[in-house]
Amino acid sequence: MKSITQSLHFRKLRTLDIVVLGVLLAVGLVLNQLTFGTQFIQFGFGFAVMALTSAWYGPWWSAAIAMIADIIGTLLTGGGYSPGFTLSAILSAIIYGLFLYQHQATWTRVILSQLIISTIVSTILNTWWLNIMYKTPFMALLSTRIIKEIITTPIQIIVLYIVLNAPAIKKIYKQITN
Repeated sequence: MKSITQSLHFRKLRTLDIVVLGVLLAVGLVLNQLTFGTQFIQFGFGFAVMALTSAWYGPWWSAAIAMIADIIGTLLTGGGYSPGFTLSAILSAIIYGLFLYQHQATWTRVILSQLIISTIVSTILNTWWLNIMYKTPFMALLSTRIIKEIITTPIQIIVLYIVLNAPAIKKIYKQITN
């Protein structure tokens, strides 16, 4: 098992790795656009692709992909760009990478990574970015966002565990690492 300091480096990429990262970026962009839910609670599956990218390529390459995905995603949707949300995407990728890169995706690792992201990034930071962008009172936004996280976090945890431990995903990983 690698220590956390050994996870804190950019690993050298092969051509195949660059192609895989590009495919993961594209799939993540598509899945981020395919959301469902209500006006207040939107749920998509882009987070699973970012967790997979982080598990396969570590915190730093996944952070780079998260940054690119956030910027391209904003350009594709025509929404207003906020560097705060890019920072949130980068932090989420780093957190996934620190918990999942070169480690088995156990329930404990999946739950802890998702709880940290849901609490710090989604609930606190993203609420702050919305507060800054729309001049909406932070506490008014926070109550709605807490409810959203209480509903979506358990679903995300289950989806992540299933995706990261799926036999097909493990088979693909084995093929790209050989």
